Amino acid sequence: MSKKAAAAAPSQRVIKKYPNRRLYDTDTSSYITLAEVKQLVMDSEPFVVRDAKTNEDLTRSILLQIILEEEAGGAPMFSEAALANIIRFYGHAAQGFMGAYLEKNVQAFTDIQARLAEQSKQITPEMWAQFMNMQNPLMQGLMGSYVEQSRTMFEKMQEQMQKQTEQMLGAFMGKRP
Repeated sequence: MSKKAAAAAPSQRVIKKYPNRRLYDTDTSSYITLAEVKQLVMDSEPFVVRDAKTNEDLTRSILLQIILEEEAGGAPMFSEAALANIIRFYGHAAQGFMGAYLEKNVQAFTDIQARLAEQSKQITPEMWAQFMNMQNPLMQGLMGSYVEQSRTMFEKMQEQMQKQTEQMLGAFMGKRP
């Protein structure tokens, strides 16, 4: 990588997790709390959490811990039924598809939210109330686009599963005498 490319790439903040469960921010040379790590996420700061002894990447574990605290904090995002359904996909043949499906849907929803936020900067409170009405063509267009993307992703997932099933059956049938 050239010096210019290295300078342009955002530096990834390294947070070390010690055996005593404390988190140490190497950028600020200070211990930080899980709430401060959450703020890094909210600020879209790139970071990685590493085990101080083994250097193992613990970022996912810390992000899941933040989600757990948020879910336990009074206004959960997921119902018990939704969590149970997510758990059921672990170890299932469709686990990889479901992860990709959820990730793409969350990204599509985030994109819609960003567009709404950008457009809302020019809207008065009265216009905002009218805008949030589902009869609004712009809102219907945004949500329709999201629903259409979700439907298309689901159909692609079904097609991939069908192709894999056909390939597996073909391989199985081909091995018969």
